[in-house]
Amino acid sequence: MHDLSQKRCLTTPPGGLSLRSRIGQFALNWLVFILCYPLANHLAQQAQVRRSFALGLDAAVPFVPWMIVPYASSGLVFTLVFFRVRTAEQLRVVSRRLMLATVAGTLVFAFIPARFSRARPIVEDALPAALFRWLDMVDLPYNQLPSLHVAYSVILWFALAPLMKGGVRALLGALLLMVGASATLTWQHHLADLAAGLVLGAVCAFVVQPGHTRRHTVAFHYALASGVLLLVGVFVLRSWILGYAAASLFLVAYAYLVRRAGFLFKRDGRHALVAWLLYWPYLTGYRLTWFLVLLRERRHPALTQHGPNLWFGRRLTEAEARVLPVRCHVIDLCAELPEATSLRGQRYSSFPLFDLQAPRPSELRQVLDALDRLQRAGEPVYVHCAMGYSRSRLINRLHTRKHPPCRYRSTS
Repeated sequence: MHDLSQKRCLTTPPGGLSLRSRIGQFALNWLVFILCYPLANHLAQQAQVRRSFALGLDAAVPFVPWMIVPYASSGLVFTLVFFRVRTAEQLRVVSRRLMLATVAGTLVFAFIPARFSRARPIVEDALPAALFRWLDMVDLPYNQLPSLHVAYSVILWFALAPLMKGGVRALLGALLLMVGASATLTWQHHLADLAAGLVLGAVCAFVVQPGHTRRHTVAFHYALASGVLLLVGVFVLRSWILGYAAASLFLVAYAYLVRRAGFLFKRDGRHALVAWLLYWPYLTGYRLTWFLVLLRERRHPALTQHGPNLWFGRRLTEAEARVLPVRCHVIDLCAELPEATSLRGQRYSSFPLFDLQAPRPSELRQVLDALDRLQRAGEPVYVHCAMGYSRSRLINRLHTRKHPPCRYRSTS
């Protein structure tokens, strides 16, 4: 046991940020980049785009071959930041800002594709020539406005500058300025692209604020999935169904952002038609997940007794619902799945709580007050969420703080 504690101390520093978390966020960012950036390049190449955002001032920008070195070094700084931040909050902030810049930038590339307007001169020096050959293999002269190099540099400065002092901080600033300048001095981007990159980086830093990432985790990831699906589904696959799904996921993200748990219009244990029209990918995904949970948990009880006339568990099938006592009152915490038909009626109460997101104290009080009233009246009560993993267990824990539990046999 002592050895296990020592291992945890080695892998998880005092701030609670493990190496696994760092690698996970790093891998997720690269996955999003590798999925989105080449697709936008491919779309512009297919369309043989000629549009350029060159300004008159761009004619005076020189070509500096050795600036390919700081340009190529941006990937190193991009990697470093995931292993330099000190807390889980800092990691979430920089990771989400970078992913947001990647998805937003590539969507702009897809909406208004452009290419660099000038032909790059022949490079003779060995190291710059090798780096330019590598660049030609991994990139194309498209994906222009905004410059992601500049946007990333802004985000990396906000992440790393507070962690450094004195000369090291000055060196970081000089390096990031060189990375930004290299985007135009290598003739990869025009000046307008750099300006747009500055704006994109600043917007991403403003949108993802420190101190709010944990609360907005679900909303952020649904919004990110919506953006990726829009790029892949609409621009690449030309599918209006996938575009519809992307819009639906964005509405889910917004509902989580504003914390409107009743956004699925569930009434009397069923979803209204408008819910299916707006949120069918979300509802369908939950239904499939529930079926998978049924399969995985088939050897375990669907509900467990935790007190006199009190059960907790997941959404039940019709066959499982027959196990409940006659005249059992159901408290449904799940907004995503319809209630079993036999459990709908006068002895049914719906208190929709968000999945994977902490409920408001007022929402919890409503559920606990209703549960207390029913128990005082001597009624049997079944409390459930969708899968029985989080929301019903949370209510169980809060309820047992006031009512010490006795041990009961699980009911299958």
